[in-house]
Amino acid sequence: MQKTSSLTGPSAAGSSWTHGHLDYRELIGRFWSWLFLALLCVFFEVWSQITQHRSFLFNAYNLQSISLAASAPLLLALGQTLVIVTGGIDLSVGFVMGLAAVCAAQFTLLAGGSAWALCLSVPLTIAVSVIPGAINGILVSRYRVPPFIGTLGMYGIARGAGFLAAGSGMTVSVDNPGLQMLGSGWNPVIVTAVLLAIMHFVLSRTRFGQYTYAIGGNEQSTLRAGINVRRHKIVIYMLSAAFAAVGGIVYTARFSAGAATAGEPMLLNSIAAVVIGGASLFGGTGNLIGSLIGALIIAVIEFGLVFINVDAFWQFIAVGVVIIVSVLIDQYKEHFGVSS
Repeated sequence: MQKTSSLTGPSAAGSSWTHGHLDYRELIGRFWSWLFLALLCVFFEVWSQITQHRSFLFNAYNLQSISLAASAPLLLALGQTLVIVTGGIDLSVGFVMGLAAVCAAQFTLLAGGSAWALCLSVPLTIAVSVIPGAINGILVSRYRVPPFIGTLGMYGIARGAGFLAAGSGMTVSVDNPGLQMLGSGWNPVIVTAVLLAIMHFVLSRTRFGQYTYAIGGNEQSTLRAGINVRRHKIVIYMLSAAFAAVGGIVYTARFSAGAATAGEPMLLNSIAAVVIGGASLFGGTGNLIGSLIGALIIAVIEFGLVFINVDAFWQFIAVGVVIIVSVLIDQYKEHFGVSS
């Protein structure tokens, strides 16, 4: 029996148009942040060439400045991505980073002036910093406290603990060759890149990553599958705090001082990087390459506006607009069922 196709003539044309339209939607949903980053780079490059007769992108200083500006929020976004994929949010990471910055300075001072003092101060700082993360995880998973409320409370606790650890001053200065080496040149970017590569593999290629997506997609089904959701969430919030601790250590290394307010501006940027990168605030979607693109977009906006002599306060407006656009695109994808 010969099978005849029903998709002939006008019907086939209509099907082709529909298929092409869906492909167009998927392209927008998947790659809009990449396209937006490219457009930003082109805009600032053209502006620089016309007004200053020099390159914006092909400039070693500019590239290093943008990379360093992106590395700090990206470190926080490594853990924030995990939290948001599970359907939560961590508002405490900014001041956990500040607490870690102060602890790194204090522990380094206690260990003496040797470069090897870093080997003691780094694990101690991370150990102290994961305590708020563990409490966040217990509050959210065991006691069912909404993540927004639980981590907001820890935001205040970590903030106060950071100021107390700093003593009478706002900052704790430290002069250590090991810290100076860690914070010099491209080293903060290299540290961030290595951690990004490791966590990208963990999230995309391991069972831990599969469980993370499963919890965000449907927590009840994940529970019925026998996965220990409570333990998994505690680990994720501890990882979020640990990456914030690394951010604080790198901050102290770069500026030779630990400040309790070190991560305050990084909270918004870490969430923005994840959302701009395509993660859904409803959970279940998101990836670290997207968070990298989001962090680069924020860094290019902030550095680019300074580069063209725009008032620094416009940076907050620009980033806020991009966040709103990102959420609208996320809603668009949810409405039309477009995959990320």
